[in-house]
Amino acid sequence: MSLPTDEHLTDPEAMHFRGEAGDVAEDLDMTPMVDVTFLLLIFFMVTAVFSLQKSIEVPTPEPNERTDQARTIQEIETDEDYIIVRVYRDNTIWVNGQQAPSEQDLLMKLRDAGSGSLGGPGPSHLLVLADPEARHETVVMALDAGNAVGMESLRLATASDEEL
Repeated sequence: MSLPTDEHLTDPEAMHFRGEAGDVAEDLDMTPMVDVTFLLLIFFMVTAVFSLQKSIEVPTPEPNERTDQARTIQEIETDEDYIIVRVYRDNTIWVNGQQAPSEQDLLMKLRDAGSGSLGGPGPSHLLVLADPEARHETVVMALDAGNAVGMESLRLATASDEEL
């Protein structure tokens, strides 16, 4: 093995790093950077929090459907097959004249009202009368509670405090 001479030090080609095959290595290896990028991507995908939103499917009216099913609120209130939930401006909830201060109380009162008297089937429809100034969250909670206890149909109407 010979020692490098001064000629090797001044030769520009001799100063480049040579790989095993003797080629000049001028490219930067991107493999570690790609690995780190994929690890960061996987980390952010795993730790991301996705919020699920509740939605209520509202059927669109059929254009050929007759409108003889349209009834006033007073007619529905006298119908024995309906449970009436009232949501007032101050976000208090009343089920058939009894106040439900929490969501659990609302569920219990809806279950009790839906069980029926004399062991028979109870009301299977729910009407939520809400003040236009009531919070949307409270109205949706009442609709969700009706859905949770198994009501066949849910109706929503707005009415002011005087009308409620």
